[in-house]
Amino acid sequence: MNKNWLLKGLSILGPGIVTAALVFGPSKMTITSKMGADYGFELIWVIFLAIFFMLIFTNMSARIGQYNTDSLLTLIRKKIGKFGSVFIGAGIFLVAISFQAGNSTGVGIAMGEATGTDAKIWIVVFNLAGILLLFFRSFYQVLEKVMLGLVILMLISFLVTLILIQPSLNHIADGLVPHIPTGSTGLIVAFIASCFSLVGAFYQSYLVQEKRKSNPEGNSEDKHAQLSSTIGILILGLMSAVVLICAASVLHTKGMKVNSASEMAMALEPLFGSKASLLFLIGLFGASFSSLIGNATLGGSMLGDALGLKGNLNNNYVKILIAVVMVFGAIISLLFSSLPLELIVLAQSVTIFLVPFTGIAIYWIANSEDIMGEHKNNLFQKIVGLLGILLVIGLAVLNFKVLVLS
Repeated sequence: MNKNWLLKGLSILGPGIVTAALVFGPSKMTITSKMGADYGFELIWVIFLAIFFMLIFTNMSARIGQYNTDSLLTLIRKKIGKFGSVFIGAGIFLVAISFQAGNSTGVGIAMGEATGTDAKIWIVVFNLAGILLLFFRSFYQVLEKVMLGLVILMLISFLVTLILIQPSLNHIADGLVPHIPTGSTGLIVAFIASCFSLVGAFYQSYLVQEKRKSNPEGNSEDKHAQLSSTIGILILGLMSAVVLICAASVLHTKGMKVNSASEMAMALEPLFGSKASLLFLIGLFGASFSSLIGNATLGGSMLGDALGLKGNLNNNYVKILIAVVMVFGAIISLLFSSLPLELIVLAQSVTIFLVPFTGIAIYWIANSEDIMGEHKNNLFQKIVGLLGILLVIGLAVLNFKVLVLS
């Protein structure tokens, strides 16, 4: 009985866990490690700020999926026409395909460092494994189980690493007080932009609807959609906080700098032994492989829906688009060992214009009485949602100045 209750509880978490695993990739680990290494515990408050707004918009998106049978892009198409839905769907696909190389590289480095083998072997192996997952009859159910397993793996590895390090609770408490250290603005902007992921929030409505389709009992789990998204985003915040605290405890106190999450893992070994280093590499693998699958699924299904394929994960054409994202990322990773500058510029350029529009679309549909009825945004959600929109527009303006005007 207890086992059945546990399995049902874990199943309920599915959509939220997939979003958490999608957002928490190797780039997030790198940014968070740098925040802790460069500024100690001073930027923990930034995680709470980003997670707060991510919770608001992910719950909006979950509610849209919960109370509608049409997909979010279909609702946008009905509201403002085909251009809006194609712009978002194709834009998300371009961003996903541009950044997929980073996920492939993260998987390769994590496995290569842990086993002392060539990273390129693992890039090929795990991209093939990701593509093979597409051949399962109910891809969403497989995706959910894989993501849940990877998130549990990450949580265990990071929390055990935290226990080994034994950080100062007083320093953690001090970091909860908002404060912007000199020179930290760029990292703060980068973290908020990556953690407050409106693209990830947008996809939550699709995951809720996929959960409904995969449930043979019908809509009985719809009522858990917002609970699932809330727990998933809280787990995202917990993992981010633990990585920052580990970096602050180990690297900042020693005056050590890192440029990647794998360097963070290597820095642990001389101080805490090979077990701590291996644990962190396991976490890096979990973050990289989950983002590799999740990012590709997001990009492929959004383009599929924009092209009129409904974004259904069991649609063979959508699976082909998902595989294209994986193959492209693997090839770039193998050829260049990192993301080429041209692709970074492309992804940033698309993101600058895409993210505010995506946030506005979620907010607009969630506010729409003719679509949401009594489930539309309440006054609190309207006010905080508007603040979130202003925040991402501000970030877009900052990024535009850096990318175009500097």
